[in-house]
Amino acid sequence: MLNIFTLANGRLFQEEIESLEELSRFQPVWVDLEAPTPEEKRWIKQYYDLSIPEDAMDEDIEESARFYEEDNGDLHIRSDFLIAGDDEPRTVRVAFILNLMNQSLKSHGVLFSIHDEDVPVFRLLRLRARRAPGLIEDAKEVLLKLFDADAEYSADTLEGIYDELEKVSRQVLAGEVTDTLAGEALEAIALQEDLNGRIRRNVMDTRRAVSFMMRSRMLSASQFEEARQILRDIESLDSHTAFLFDKINFLMDATVGFININQNKIIKIFSVASVALLPPTLVASLYGMNLQFPEIQLLGRAAYPYVLGLMIASALIPMWYFRKRGWLR
Repeated sequence: MLNIFTLANGRLFQEEIESLEELSRFQPVWVDLEAPTPEEKRWIKQYYDLSIPEDAMDEDIEESARFYEEDNGDLHIRSDFLIAGDDEPRTVRVAFILNLMNQSLKSHGVLFSIHDEDVPVFRLLRLRARRAPGLIEDAKEVLLKLFDADAEYSADTLEGIYDELEKVSRQVLAGEVTDTLAGEALEAIALQEDLNGRIRRNVMDTRRAVSFMMRSRMLSASQFEEARQILRDIESLDSHTAFLFDKINFLMDATVGFININQNKIIKIFSVASVALLPPTLVASLYGMNLQFPEIQLLGRAAYPYVLGLMIASALIPMWYFRKRGWLR
């Protein structure tokens, strides 16, 4: 899908392009390629003389491979954006290309973004730009606002993690925790831990991208100050993610502790039962010997009920004692 965005009266308008002729009718400030086809890449090559690298969305982590400037003035930035879905939180690699130096190219002053799937941050910026006149002034502003929206999206996702952990906390700390409830709590905690880690990685990547924009001296004075504010917002998110990691570890330890308590209760029952059955076993062993016991000869036919009652009494007395001491609770 090939979308272009033009500025009119301070608002950002979107047009979906389906041919090379349509592309030539607009003067966009932002060209967004979502899972572009070879034909759409060819249109960009023909009209803007811009070749999209084959490795544009590779998972390189070296800064030299993610932030660099070509000889013709094309500025390349590869950044990750978070998708905090309920089922599968993940990050999407987005490649940005921006030429601010070579005015002879049609791509001058146009931001190109290439990614495999739609990103919530992009939708958020499109919505804001339509509703807020003057939000976007040029291609640099689009890129900066995307990183600003990314930081805000990460903050909103952190608030969601707070809410989910509060639910788990009420379940775990409210009362007796069964093994089933503990398993569900551990699953929820693991999901939020993974999401929190992805947010931390995402804000770190955003910090690197914004810092590169500031070092490249491509921003105006007002944009430079806005970039500094984004970095301050990201800095505040670091402490929140650290706090959430501590809370996650606490809930994880508490849940595992309840599981151990439940297991200890089961082991205690077996231990008490085995101790309580020792006296009956001793009685059965004694009277099972091939010996002559006077009381057995005296009782005659009542000897069997006598021994059976003695075995039951020898089992009930320890159980009564254990219960009195509170060891069966």
